[in-house]
Amino acid sequence: MGEKKVVLTDPRAIRALAHPARQLVIDELYSGRVLTATECAELAGLTPSAMSYHLRALERWGIVERAESTDGRERPWRAPAQGMVIPSQSSMAGRTANQAMMRVATDRMLELFDKLPGDDPWDDISAMSRSRVWLTHEEAEQLGADLQKLVNGYRKGRTAADHPEGTRSIHIMFTVVPSGEAPQP
Repeated sequence: MGEKKVVLTDPRAIRALAHPARQLVIDELYSGRVLTATECAELAGLTPSAMSYHLRALERWGIVERAESTDGRERPWRAPAQGMVIPSQSSMAGRTANQAMMRVATDRMLELFDKLPGDDPWDDISAMSRSRVWLTHEEAEQLGADLQKLVNGYRKGRTAADHPEGTRSIHIMFTVVPSGEAPQP
């Protein structure tokens, strides 16, 4: 059974993702964390009131939702699914949102590399690979599906709140982007 995903097709919902603070919070919530607006604000370097505004904007499009709470003062937020998809790649809103999310994700990866101590025993698993292959449209679709299936196989239902001892958060980023060149005969 596949994981539940939020599918965004409305350009206004996709534009709601454009802010880097929102993307940072989305990344944390979709990793399984449940956070209050104050905790989200601390992560993003914003005031709690500014973060509340961003969370409500994301809630409006079903990107995040309020979680149950026993504390009436401040309700926590969570992701309504395990993943998010923007299938409208060919729309300008979808393409713009994907580019913005890639920039934030790339900056986050660089930040993680910068913060990794030189003597970190896990440094040996850090890797980056670039490839250029010539594929048909169908092969490129299959490549993307295979990569996602591979990553999903390692998730094992683990979240930031529920994972075995000895595990560590591993950030993975892959992109499948066709060049602007015309298809080859």
